[in-house]
Amino acid sequence: MSKADDQGLEQAAIVAHQIKSPVGTLQTLIRTLLGGFAGELSAPQKKILQSADRRCGEALETIRGLLALADASGRTSGEAAADLVAATTEACERYRQAAADKEIELELHLDAEDAYVRADAATLTEAVAALVDNAVKYTPQHGRVTLHVGPAPEPEKVRLVVDDSGIGIPDDERDRLFEPFFRASNARKLLPTGTGLGLAFIRAAFKAADGSIAADRSDLGGTRFTVAVPMVGRPAVTAAGETRPRREPSFRAVVIGGVAAGPKIASKIMRLRPDAEVTIVEKGRVLSYAGCGLPYYISGLVREQRELISTPEGVIRGPEYFERVKNVRVMNQTEALKIERETRRVLVRDLISGEQTWLPYDKLAITTGAVPIVPSIPGIHLENIFTLHGLEHAEGIKANLAEGRAKDVVIVGAGLIGVEMTESLVSAGCRVTLLEMLPQLLPTILDWEMAELVRQHFEAKGVRVLLGTRASGFEGDGRVRRVLTEKEAIPADMVIIGVGVRPNAKLAVEAGLEIGARGAILVDEHMRTSDPDIYAAGDCVQCVDLITGRPCYFPLGSTANKQGRVAAVNICGGDERFPGVVGTTVCKVFDYTVARTGLTERQAREAGYRCVTTLTAGPDRAHFMPNAAMLILKLIADADTRKLLGIQAVGPGEGAKRADVAVTAITGGLTVDQISNLDLCYAPSYSDALDNLHTACNVVKNKLAGEMVGITPGEVRRKRDAGEDIVLLDVRTHAEFEEARLDGCTHIPLGALRGRLDELPRDKEIITFSRVSLGGYEAAIILKANGFRNVKVMDGGIVMWPYAKIGE
Repeated sequence: MSKADDQGLEQAAIVAHQIKSPVGTLQTLIRTLLGGFAGELSAPQKKILQSADRRCGEALETIRGLLALADASGRTSGEAAADLVAATTEACERYRQAAADKEIELELHLDAEDAYVRADAATLTEAVAALVDNAVKYTPQHGRVTLHVGPAPEPEKVRLVVDDSGIGIPDDERDRLFEPFFRASNARKLLPTGTGLGLAFIRAAFKAADGSIAADRSDLGGTRFTVAVPMVGRPAVTAAGETRPRREPSFRAVVIGGVAAGPKIASKIMRLRPDAEVTIVEKGRVLSYAGCGLPYYISGLVREQRELISTPEGVIRGPEYFERVKNVRVMNQTEALKIERETRRVLVRDLISGEQTWLPYDKLAITTGAVPIVPSIPGIHLENIFTLHGLEHAEGIKANLAEGRAKDVVIVGAGLIGVEMTESLVSAGCRVTLLEMLPQLLPTILDWEMAELVRQHFEAKGVRVLLGTRASGFEGDGRVRRVLTEKEAIPADMVIIGVGVRPNAKLAVEAGLEIGARGAILVDEHMRTSDPDIYAAGDCVQCVDLITGRPCYFPLGSTANKQGRVAAVNICGGDERFPGVVGTTVCKVFDYTVARTGLTERQAREAGYRCVTTLTAGPDRAHFMPNAAMLILKLIADADTRKLLGIQAVGPGEGAKRADVAVTAITGGLTVDQISNLDLCYAPSYSDALDNLHTACNVVKNKLAGEMVGITPGEVRRKRDAGEDIVLLDVRTHAEFEEARLDGCTHIPLGALRGRLDELPRDKEIITFSRVSLGGYEAAIILKANGFRNVKVMDGGIVMWPYAKIGE
């Protein structure tokens, strides 16, 4: 090209760079409409938008071609040396499947072990790949394409010859073939769309290497492209096996999945490797959204959907944001179909156009997340049955609530999803029934007595809770109208399935990667799979329980983001580790906080620990503060090592703070003795002088020292039901006793106990309690000091009594 041509190309590239972002944004908006995100489309509307999408795609292809051409034209090779043999081999392998799909014979002949030329390795490979792509594209079914690398007739040069049996080039158009935007007439007829920039890019790339390219008629009947490039000596090899001088090789990373871990990986890679080419492939329309915020969006607390997909500064995290700010290419509404590990490439399909392409990678990250478990129940496909997995289902639920079409709502499954959705539905005026086939709520999160407090709170808010009840079918007239159980048919205008999720590991399974016991992808501490070039993070991977050291599956957005960062650092050659999790969870149940970390008592006993547990209740800050609220804690500790194993918090008080301290203590292997003396923040507005966690640990210490024998409310109930002759001693005040009391208990206020000891039998088991059993503990000390031997304290007091009380 002449100097004038170069200047014109430079100006065109500047314009292309300016319009790339708005055209990309326009295509994103069009695809959002095509996906039905703004409502259903008529057939004519869809046809018009599909045409607009194709035009945007063609425009973007032209823009990318201009930028690549300008880059290749302006790039000087410097001292970079690249192997034409290696570049041709890689390019050939990249298009072998495309050739096989058209039953084209693709042959590679090498007459040299290597052939170094003065060129950038990435540009050289792309230039050869463009030649192969051109040959395969314009060669019909059952054709033939050959590539030959060997010495050129000219001394000190290497030659690449690409022959095809394709459509050929008209003789009168051959001289214009390498002009920007020119396409041969027969090429335009065969493939109407195209930019006419491919061959211009190829010529610019080889020109930058002081080479030449020519086109002629091939002996195979199509076109022959002949490239001749001066060779340079093989670069020197260092002791570490690296060749110098050379440019840093190109680095291509593909990330499958664009919600939580995926964007984190892509963004971190670009911070560490600005030279990298990173592509996110996301099947959905929206990426990097706060899935955990969906219940609050449905309730109206989060007013606009854009708030869930925006940065804290209010910028929407769409494809254009990632491309403009992060320099990350995003292919949303694109499905990854296959991972080909041998050739390190991924087959993807554009869900709008149906077009399939291969994406090559140096490193691959799988962040495909989890999919909701949808039980195989008759009628499951009726309209208005949702899973709350993704923005589409959230929009469907929100629309039903806004239009007043969901008065009776049934939630199937009392896990986190079902529990978190309940408040939103009640606040919208719905009559809500919560079905759980197990005998308690939140079965994987809480122990029974803590879960029972949550159940009581639900029912106090008007939610009907049916435990031990399984949904056996759904009935309706196209839309769901009833949920069938063994006992009854429950009216339902809308159903939300919340029975849990499972790892979305299908791609990994089909690629032959190792899978863990729970069906999740097996990774090491570096988030590396069984293939050293493939990493995985987020809800699709198996974790390690830091307490037991056993495999576990604990999907959570916070975990996904942490794992994503670790994976990205290691993809870029670092050495970061993700050791595991302790199962920390918190959720909001109306005005209750439900928090948990570590092992439940059941899990700890199943793991072989000799447990000591305690239930403590008390205000979350100084009792005289007007905003003090009740918080109930359950602690689980190892009786042998005295280490904390787990904590559960339920109540209107501040439970997340205590759970966070417990996470740190468990991770650090602290004992209850150490935790009881932690120098935590104290001011009446934030805690009592002894924090709730201090108090709970002190109770555990008292139990381990034999200074207190505790008994849970459940154990007390079992003793009474079994007819055991026990004395249940209530030491609360008269006013508290009159407000609510237990049937058949003995009432002696704590202040009067020393003077009324003769009213109590010394030969029976006495179980003391007060409101939160601080008074019960004091009563037990008085009784033991006066010769009573069989004395226990009911953990948590009457606050923790989950059964009926007189007066309520």
